[in-house]
Amino acid sequence: MSEFIPSGILTFIVISIGLILVPGPNVLVIVSTSLVHGKTRGLQAVIGTSVAMMLQLTIVAFSTAVFVSALSRGLVVLKWLGIAYLLYMAFVEFKALCKFSNGRDMPVAPLNALGSFRRGFIVSLLNPKTLVFFSAFLPQFITSQAFYFNQILVLSALFWMLALVLDSSYALMAGLAKNLVQQPRFQHAQHGVIGSLYVIAAALLSKSRA
Repeated sequence: MSEFIPSGILTFIVISIGLILVPGPNVLVIVSTSLVHGKTRGLQAVIGTSVAMMLQLTIVAFSTAVFVSALSRGLVVLKWLGIAYLLYMAFVEFKALCKFSNGRDMPVAPLNALGSFRRGFIVSLLNPKTLVFFSAFLPQFITSQAFYFNQILVLSALFWMLALVLDSSYALMAGLAKNLVQQPRFQHAQHGVIGSLYVIAAALLSKSRA
């Protein structure tokens, strides 16, 4: 059984939790989705980010560092498409803010389950930094004393589950604040806050270096 458990597993868990808790594009999209559309839609966005992360972890598990690095460089164009997507969502929110300021209320467009999933999936998948990070971080906890694939499988699954739980916590907490921010006195600020979150997410994604 010990051959399936990488060395330094507790250290890996602590570091992973710290890294996941730091807000990045994924977290900001999840939070903004929950604030506007509720915790259910936020959790669906989490499913989207989790599926994308599972694909990235699978690539890292079955690929060499050189291949992952080359692949991430090839995703630069897609990364900028992801940035454009985030900026578009920010534009929609700021447009609503301007209309609200002019006395014209702009109702929030409904978001279905597929739309929520797609938000999370696109933003998470189009971040080449994630691939580079996984390929550099996970091997640090691999030893030659056990089978490589067993160790990388355990580490990948553990990181994925931690991300799923912690990202879901962000969605649930933001969902609790939904009723507060949607009160009439806060509606004016809501669009500005959500739009700003999207801009910050785009800025963080733009700093990702392939």
